[in-house]
Amino acid sequence: MKDPIRVVLIDDHTLFRMGLAELLERRGAIQVVGISGNGEDAHQLLQDKQPDVLIVDLHMPPLNGISLVSQLREEGFTIPILVLTVSNAEEDLANALRAGAQGYLLKDIEPDEMVDAIRRAARGETVVASAMTMKLVKLLEGKQDTSESLLNSLTQREREILTHLAHGESNKTIARALEISHDTVKLHVRHILSKLNLTSRVEAAVFAVEHKIGLARNSSSGNPG
Repeated sequence: MKDPIRVVLIDDHTLFRMGLAELLERRGAIQVVGISGNGEDAHQLLQDKQPDVLIVDLHMPPLNGISLVSQLREEGFTIPILVLTVSNAEEDLANALRAGAQGYLLKDIEPDEMVDAIRRAARGETVVASAMTMKLVKLLEGKQDTSESLLNSLTQREREILTHLAHGESNKTIARALEISHDTVKLHVRHILSKLNLTSRVEAAVFAVEHKIGLARNSSSGNPG
């Protein structure tokens, strides 16, 4: 039997966070190891509880979700972070992804979808609410004019890794598939984001799908770059 996925939940609405914690526990395979109504508690909870996934609310005082995600990334925390919010604003989605969130979910999500999102995040996949997909695509529209020249700047290996990103695969999965180290994949991903002027793996995945990079997955070979 696999170990349960360990989750820390931070939301300033007591009723919501307690209800969500109980719901997740009842679904099985997920263990809520820490909850708080204050984003400032996140650092201590991450150090003490060693969770697999962190779920944070977007708008909460005194430290909002975007600022919290930014702080954690700047301090080197690599844990998958899911933003769970009532906001379907394009600006909030953009800010969350730029800050380093691995997923953006809406609070009207179905319980089974929530559990699935947590499982996917724990595997290193990116997760965005289906209702936000078109807004995510819209965020990339301003970058289309120069997309071909940007793609041409990628090495063959980088294009190959971009194909895997289009399928939402984690760095570990990509490393196994390409028989390269995890650190090498991380370095390539950083180069891909820099060359394409993107800010997150989610944007890279959407960019790849938009340009049909993912469709060429089976024909990708190339040499390490």
